Amino acid sequence: MKIATAQFTCVPADISANVRQMAALTDEARVLGAELVVFPELALTGYELDALLDRRDLWVRADDPRLDAVRANGVATVVNCAAATDGARPAIETLVFGPDGELITTYRKQHLFEHEQNIFVAGQHDGRFELGGLRFALATCFDNHFPELVSRGAADGCQVHLASSLYGTGGGVKELASVYPGIAKDFNLHVVVANHVGPAGTWTGCGRSALWAAGGDLLAQADATTPMVVTAEVG
Repeated sequence: MKIATAQFTCVPADISANVRQMAALTDEARVLGAELVVFPELALTGYELDALLDRRDLWVRADDPRLDAVRANGVATVVNCAAATDGARPAIETLVFGPDGELITTYRKQHLFEHEQNIFVAGQHDGRFELGGLRFALATCFDNHFPELVSRGAADGCQVHLASSLYGTGGGVKELASVYPGIAKDFNLHVVVANHVGPAGTWTGCGRSALWAAGGDLLAQADATTPMVVTAEVG
């Protein structure tokens, strides 16, 4: 299967504008032959934590019509967002849509990073799905720093590990370059990470979204400054 990872600069707290960007990137991925595209953490709004705390209109559900342009375009999509819950706080949630727009699964980030703990509720369950004969595991940014989470996916027969993330310039560059090829090597999983590029809340995304083969070889990587899609054959 050809998989794409997409990086872009989010418009702060503007779901409609970000969906338009994501739809265009999905179209590009489809032209390149991709069957699945992965987007960064909180791609629908940007990493705008103050806005997400104050504005419930930025919390979405899987059937939100604002997502129509990105979820039913012939390519499966992995969309990370602030999701409405039954409580007073949202979750950082990944929505996986099939190529026909059908919701395949959801996953809520289990390991919240520092300041996120005061804004979001943590997930309690791992994320899995199957597509095109492959079994996938889901994780979001800080989740990937917990080997036990990754290990559960490998033990459950997953072949591909998908990560929606935000790593900034500075120390984030080193983290991204070590954590994800390390997962591919240590757990013998194909790994796909989608990262922000440019301003993302108080951070500046360092780009470099990438795909690694099981064992750790780099298959394809975006640059550090440009919104783009990169693809590789996985599995």
